[in-house]
Amino acid sequence: MHTAIVILNWNGKKLLEKFLPSVVAYSADADIIIADNCSTDDSISYLKSNFPQVKILQNDVNEGFAKGYNTFLQQLKQYKYYVILNNDVAVTKDWLLPIIRAFEKDPMLAAAQPKILSYRENTHFEYAGAAGGYLDFLGYPYCRGRIVDNVEKDDGQYDDNKEIHWASGAALFIRSQVYHQLGGFDESFFAHQEEIDLCWRIRNIGKYIYCIPSSVVYHLGAASLAYDSPHKTYLNFRNNLIMIIKNISSNKLLLIVLIRLKLDAIVGMKFLFNKQWRHTWAIIKAHWFIFINIKQLSSKRKMAQSQKTKDATLYDKSIIWQYYIKGIKTFQHLT
Repeated sequence: MHTAIVILNWNGKKLLEKFLPSVVAYSADADIIIADNCSTDDSISYLKSNFPQVKILQNDVNEGFAKGYNTFLQQLKQYKYYVILNNDVAVTKDWLLPIIRAFEKDPMLAAAQPKILSYRENTHFEYAGAAGGYLDFLGYPYCRGRIVDNVEKDDGQYDDNKEIHWASGAALFIRSQVYHQLGGFDESFFAHQEEIDLCWRIRNIGKYIYCIPSSVVYHLGAASLAYDSPHKTYLNFRNNLIMIIKNISSNKLLLIVLIRLKLDAIVGMKFLFNKQWRHTWAIIKAHWFIFINIKQLSSKRKMAQSQKTKDATLYDKSIIWQYYIKGIKTFQHLT
């Protein structure tokens, strides 16, 4: 087998019961590997009893998403392609084939994702990935099929293969050689946006990323951290700033970081006015992390910039301005 489907698991027996059967049924062309991050439930005994064909790797500590995957994928370098798949994703018949064929056809294609629909509302795209991710010039992520909080219905409007800025970590196909060349996920992220950072670094070495919508999966989402979790807010704001500091071009770095700090402060005030003070505090903590770790972040930037061969393109307008001021709610209407 050239392809490894690697599913990180931590105390996810209930999710495995619901979602693993589809992966086993529709993934005959790949090895399925459960990478267990020191679960304390009976995930392992359940897997051994019900899915003997699935390979199991076990960690003796819970290292989170980013470091956990780095640890496990170091043991799987014999595979040509990795599919990093969340344990709350249901897959469909022949979901692997279109993307693996695209990899085989084009050596410059480094990563890809399927069309990701919502498991809860399967007529709509899923928030974290939809039909491919993008970044505006301020580093704000959005998707083909989801801008800010507006998630579109899937009417086939994004069924063409499309180059994208980032592929969702819920179902990320990536060449193993590229993954290890770039050092994998940034382990300081722990979880959230580590795949966006990796995809930015991929594009900074001149390779590209696609969404291939003939492959379809359904993602539950928010299975580890609820969308309204203050800790999720902290990780998203902190990790997004780290990602910008590492990857953006030198002539834009200071200006973009200053703008983002101000915009983040506005969001924090909005949370405060809405009596969501824990989210305000999460943003303050995220900024404080940046300030007290500036030396470490400078080293991260130096490493990322040393690998760069070009500056990856970003959407040259503000997605926040387009959404809130111009009232553009869907990807196809962006200019």
